[in-house]
Amino acid sequence: MISVRDGNLDALGELFERQSGPLLGYLVKTTGNYTAAEDIVQTVFQRMLKYRHTYRDDGSFSAWMYHLARRSAADHFRKANAAPVSTDPADLSEHGDDAPHANEHASSNDDKALLHVALSKLDSDDREVLVLSRFKELPFSEIATILECSVGAAKVRAHRALRQLRDVYLQLQKESLS
Repeated sequence: MISVRDGNLDALGELFERQSGPLLGYLVKTTGNYTAAEDIVQTVFQRMLKYRHTYRDDGSFSAWMYHLARRSAADHFRKANAAPVSTDPADLSEHGDDAPHANEHASSNDDKALLHVALSKLDSDDREVLVLSRFKELPFSEIATILECSVGAAKVRAHRALRQLRDVYLQLQKESLS
């Protein structure tokens, strides 16, 4: 990104190749809409180019990128006058983050499917903080930057969201056994 900021616009292509997949996975999981996520990825990279002069090398590039993605997603849905829809668990496995498939064990697949259903039942703020902390494994300092809150607040939000996810998961598991 430093090269792009300094005028080497060809480097944006390399950034796109490296970052578009993980960014798309993040946006699909947080918005629940694959088509909108694709559009938002394009918007993020357009904004990277447009606002390249604002990039500072004092933090993490991924935090800056996810912050742009978060803002772009909010703008997208505000313009479309639509809220993010809940995620279909079947779509999550099709558009993963380069994580290995867990096709080896049926019970593992069932647990993952149930977990994705539980994740889709959370509100978008809780889902977002969990995707950033657990799926993207970003440090809380970066999550705090993305969410525009303190590190402590980001940790509290993640803890509460994880507890909510656990409760929803256990309820779904109980219902599936009945």
